[in-house]
Amino acid sequence: MRLEGKKALITGAARGIGKAIALGMAKEGADIGIADVNVESAEKTAQEVRALGVKSISIKLDVSKQTEVAGAFESFIKEFGALDILVNNAGITRDNVLLRMKEEDWDAVLNINLKGSFLCSKEAVKIMAKQRYGKIISISSVVAFMGNPGQANYSSSKAGLIGLTKTIAKEYASRGIRANAVAPGFIQTAMTDVLTDAVKEEMKKAIPLSQLGTPEDVTNAVIFLASKESDYITGQVLHVNGGMYM
Repeated sequence: MRLEGKKALITGAARGIGKAIALGMAKEGADIGIADVNVESAEKTAQEVRALGVKSISIKLDVSKQTEVAGAFESFIKEFGALDILVNNAGITRDNVLLRMKEEDWDAVLNINLKGSFLCSKEAVKIMAKQRYGKIISISSVVAFMGNPGQANYSSSKAGLIGLTKTIAKEYASRGIRANAVAPGFIQTAMTDVLTDAVKEEMKKAIPLSQLGTPEDVTNAVIFLASKESDYITGQVLHVNGGMYM
């Protein structure tokens, strides 16, 4: 129970990697706020979390809207009284090659993936600085370091998270706040499930460990960074990619 008594808010936690992180943290004893634009799915995940014996609430949140972000953190504090851990996980893709990428698709991805993390981190820091303790963990991506054809917007947003993370780490270390990032590689999710076996085999060829990662692999990294075990780590990126990027 490495997170017993801790209060964690996770964005984009209704499904996928965010849901896996929520369930993993709950098993370690943390009370969880499930924030997602889809509040019905968020509540279903919150119910699963509560079944593990901890407290959980669902919060409707579009991370790109400042007023919704402020309201979400207000609701979280009203329920839990403190905020120990923020996981910036909410993210979207709008893929296309550069010359065909629409400006609105660029803006949508940057607004959710990067601006959303900025807005949430800002609210978290207000709370954590007063507590003189907190962990901010942002979910980046291997493509932030390698680039990826058709994902200029996504790669840029995930690379921006690294700069945001390192800056928060330097600005607020004196207040007891640690900021780190996790950069997953190819992870088995609903998006990869629909790919053909041939495509999956091609993906595996780029990975020295010759296998896709799981949401639990990412969860384990996040839990480590959220726990006391990582208290002397800040401003770092933990790569979870099977050796795809070294």
